[in-house]
Amino acid sequence: MGARLRVFLTGEQDQILGNLRKEDVPQKVKDRASVIRLNADGWYVEKIAAHFNWNEKTVRKVLRKWKNEGLEGLWELPGRG
Repeated sequence: MGARLRVFLTGEQDQILGNLRKEDVPQKVKDRASVIRLNADGWYVEKIAAHFNWNEKTVRKVLRKWKNEGLEGLWELPGRG
């Protein structure tokens, strides 16, 4: 097993992600924000995946996008058609 994937949030980032639950944004964005907050609270990838009934790879992808892109990484890119 490699190193655990863990994110750390500032108070401001945590507040922004928490506020997304009340905003009119797609459910996928809300779920991704929750994944990030749970990981920052100490939940392991495996526990988060079980909680959301997601694959562990999906959770890792969300966490990596957060680390690389920040808030913008929560949204889907526009489709091709």
